[in-house]
Amino acid sequence: MKIKLGVIFGGRSVEHEISIITANQAMSNINKEKYEIVPIYISKQGLMYTGEELLTLESFKNLDVLLKKLQQITLVNDGKKINVVRFPMKKMKNNIINSIDIAFPTMHGTNGEDGTVSGFLEMLNIPYIGCDILSASIGMDKIMMRRILKEVNLPCLDYVAFYATDYIKEEQTYINQIEEKLRYPVIVKAGNLGSSVGIKKAKDNESLKDAIEYAMQFSDRIMVENAIINLKEVNCSVMGDISNAQPSECEEPIGSDEILSYQDKYVSGGKTKTGEMESGAKGMASLKRKLPAEISKEMKQEIQDLAVKTFKVLGCSGVSRIDFLVDKDTNEIFINEINTIPGALSYYLWEATDKTFEKEIDELVEIALKRQREREKLVFSYDQNILALSGSKIGTKK
Repeated sequence: MKIKLGVIFGGRSVEHEISIITANQAMSNINKEKYEIVPIYISKQGLMYTGEELLTLESFKNLDVLLKKLQQITLVNDGKKINVVRFPMKKMKNNIINSIDIAFPTMHGTNGEDGTVSGFLEMLNIPYIGCDILSASIGMDKIMMRRILKEVNLPCLDYVAFYATDYIKEEQTYINQIEEKLRYPVIVKAGNLGSSVGIKKAKDNESLKDAIEYAMQFSDRIMVENAIINLKEVNCSVMGDISNAQPSECEEPIGSDEILSYQDKYVSGGKTKTGEMESGAKGMASLKRKLPAEISKEMKQEIQDLAVKTFKVLGCSGVSRIDFLVDKDTNEIFINEINTIPGALSYYLWEATDKTFEKEIDELVEIALKRQREREKLVFSYDQNILALSGSKIGTKK
């Protein structure tokens, strides 16, 4: 019997379309003899849908037309399995459309990668691929992640972080703090968004204020850090869990600017013979890169070791991509951030280690099932109901 794999994608995020691309690439590489794909699309309004049309990327060119062809649903735990249920339900009809055995979230950014979907799946008590609530939320929050990594002495750039509301009240205080602790140029980031959204470089006082105002459009928490002037970026993926994690090959992404933008990662690129952009359908796989990265064996080993340590310190599971900054003047390596649901799940980095995308998905399923087995051994509640104890006076006034 095939395993029913519920691929969940879309969501209320600025990276909605990239999630669709990642899901499409994953579904195209799932072994159809082992798994039955149950696509579950979450619209920008937060509504869930299913339908065969979701298996084709072409269908998403006109969302209004697509949604009319789909069935709105919800997921329900009936005590035995997780059912895909028609919503709103219809009287006198069987409203159960399908069921899923394992959930496979491929949702980038807010309301997905930040632990939101992990919490939803935890409540359903279903095995799922990827990080749990805590590791996902920390991985998405640049500021909290930076604090944790610095606590265990992993190399990170110096930074200043603050709430947007505090900055509005005391702008000059925070500008002074930044200029005293850091030095220009600096990078200003939205504190809890994806790696390419709400980010600008500032070279002086005026551009710093502009960059902070820009980041505040995307988040209420802002982080400012030193920029590396002579920069090389290197990325490495890690797969596994806290007991067994393995690094991938390293890549060196090449952007059109000093900061890899959303445009660099997902939009720019070559055209097909018909004149339509083809790179958007490939997501991160279309990014210009050197693979493997042009670094020494010693630096590669150090980056791989740091990637695994970061993955384990944050308590990650499944597959993540850790991005590094290398100062070419000093050869210093700094951990930049972690992507707990990387674009196209970083399959290109694993293909460079002779692991196919299909094999990667198989291993992710095994990791998810292992975690579920381990959690079923834990105690989450007691059989005894203290409220039913004879003579119980809990909550009564003396």
